[in-house]
Amino acid sequence: MGVIVVLVLGTTAAGLWIRHALAGNVETFADPFANLTARAPQQVPGDGREPATNILLLGSDSRISAGDPSQWEAGAQRTDAMMVVQISGDRKDVSIMSIPRDSWVDVPGHGRAKINAAYSYGGPPLTIQTVEQLTGIHIDHVVVADFESFKALTDEIGGVTINLKNPQTLAGSDFNSGAQLLDGEQALAYARERKTLPNGDLDRVNRQQAWMRAIIAQVFDNGTLSDPTKLYSFLHAVTNTMAVDEGFTIGQMQDLALGSRSIRSKDIHFMTVPTAGTGMSEDGQSIVNLDPDVDVPLFEAFATDMVGDYLREHPDAVELLPATVN
Repeated sequence: MGVIVVLVLGTTAAGLWIRHALAGNVETFADPFANLTARAPQQVPGDGREPATNILLLGSDSRISAGDPSQWEAGAQRTDAMMVVQISGDRKDVSIMSIPRDSWVDVPGHGRAKINAAYSYGGPPLTIQTVEQLTGIHIDHVVVADFESFKALTDEIGGVTINLKNPQTLAGSDFNSGAQLLDGEQALAYARERKTLPNGDLDRVNRQQAWMRAIIAQVFDNGTLSDPTKLYSFLHAVTNTMAVDEGFTIGQMQDLALGSRSIRSKDIHFMTVPTAGTGMSEDGQSIVNLDPDVDVPLFEAFATDMVGDYLREHPDAVELLPATVN
């Protein structure tokens, strides 16, 4: 959710006092890049533009031990969501790419495994290494978000409106299809469901994205940005939901935000890595198979800060988050 802090700080003149007030509220973990040797190179544009900023967002039910590998147990702490958030070098748009948690990939030092196992085996450092090896995208910062806390964040802004593709029951309440206002408990139930969805975890990824999109849209539309009290309360709630690498300071967030202050919700594009469907691993795990023929060009577009051009030139290559979601 660091992207929300960046976007919101970029739209308000109150950024300076918010910066100081929130600095102590952000949980940090030790530099996950310190001991990484083989890194995806950072692509520096030759036309004078700033390079894109790539944030690896890891969603989990808990941020406990984010920076202490000695407390991990293999299989006990995996990420429920994994997204690469790219703020373009010209600071005009944001591209958010989800990697399904069951994607079957090479995890350095551990062989083939689901990509979310990287966090269990080695926390943020191994997850960065795994994602960079898979995609070639240079990761600049890591945010570990506590999705359980999104309940409070959603309630803080008065709920979120999500377009439901089908009637459904969420947290004991029945909803029709179409635009529905969900409170925090209902939104969490919506984002966690996968067993009843036709495409399982892939539909769940869309729901996670739809929730994030709805939060961003609500903040821009409900007067939060023009009300200092609402703004501080919202940002306080956001920073309570996440832990960040120690190099991603509030000051850095604000510097990035000021350059991105023209971005609005319409400039944020959500997508999922194209896949070749689901399958079974040799050891009997249900997995998601990626599709290198389609994925590699998309990864290259992210690595070179050409996502916008790629999507325009190949409109059928990647499915963007639809208006209504299963």
